[in-house]
Amino acid sequence: MLQRPIFIGSEIYRGSSYGGLHPLRVPRVSTVMDLSRSLGWLPENQYRTSPRAKPKALWEFHTPAYISALARAERRGQVSDEDRAQFDLGSHSNPVFGEMFRRPATGVGGVMLAAELLKDGGIVHVPGGGTHHGMPDRANGFCYLNDPVFAIKALQHHGASRVVYVDIDAHHPDGVEVGLSGDPSVRMISIHEENRWPFTGRIDETAQGSAYNLPVMRGLNDSEMRIALQELIVPLIENFEPDAIVVQCGSDAIEEDPLSRMSLSNNAHAEVVRTLMPMATRFMVLGGGGYNPWSVGRCWTRIWGTLNGFDAPVILSDDSAQILRALKFEGNSRGRNPPEHWFATLADRPNEGLVRNEIRARIEILRARV
Repeated sequence: MLQRPIFIGSEIYRGSSYGGLHPLRVPRVSTVMDLSRSLGWLPENQYRTSPRAKPKALWEFHTPAYISALARAERRGQVSDEDRAQFDLGSHSNPVFGEMFRRPATGVGGVMLAAELLKDGGIVHVPGGGTHHGMPDRANGFCYLNDPVFAIKALQHHGASRVVYVDIDAHHPDGVEVGLSGDPSVRMISIHEENRWPFTGRIDETAQGSAYNLPVMRGLNDSEMRIALQELIVPLIENFEPDAIVVQCGSDAIEEDPLSRMSLSNNAHAEVVRTLMPMATRFMVLGGGGYNPWSVGRCWTRIWGTLNGFDAPVILSDDSAQILRALKFEGNSRGRNPPEHWFATLADRPNEGLVRNEIRARIEILRARV
């Protein structure tokens, strides 16, 4: 069993961008690595460099034709009209860029390594993972490969008999739902904004019994997430008795993210992780969405601290603050006058509030299925 949590990262994320106008133009994983090291939270003996998954390994979920097209697009730096139409490569959402095969293959390699490290128990953080929209035969929603599906499959390969996948990203994990549909040994629980792309994940969608979807209204606050955690997520996990949990911690559910209208603080993410950690012997935490460079870097670094039992420092050191001050968010109004607390601390101000009756009613609908 792992004695201390392991962080799986890679330098491929440093400087890699989907392009100047794409939401994933901002640095994310590299910020988490740098902040964690500046805080003294990431000694070398807790860090592993992610391997890159080989093309044939990717066939376990993705079609060989799609994997060939993805690798070909990176190699050539362009896609044919046929490949664009068939695989949605070279589109606005899924552009051609220099690491478009190697970067997602590194994410898959990271979760496969994590599953191997967890075979006897422990905790692993893979912030480069969480690309939950990728489909078997096409790119989808910024996601070229679906590493959460590979995380689940790899945990099963290494002996996990029952796996729970919890997703708190603002967007519904449609690709994961496709990948686990009808598998009685996997339970997916997703909290996501309703009427938000990809417009799936209705409360009555069950993936043949494998999925529990809680679509929530705009403005979901910390109090409402706590109710969902305590009254839905925890009971669904306890009832299932998993030996492995995978948590996708997309930070796009945080209030200042440009691609959702949810209103969480990163306190909610830390609370979810802290609560679920002891509920299975194997615990894997992924990244996911997140398009404000300050909120995603601070959130995922705080999650790494939570996994290690560290409280977020009240005031960051000058070295840590400088890492955050050096970030840019060009092309978005949030980058013009970022508030000082984005540089000064990892912990957001709590965003507590009323728990709407609609949230409670939807939780009860899902609880009635168990």
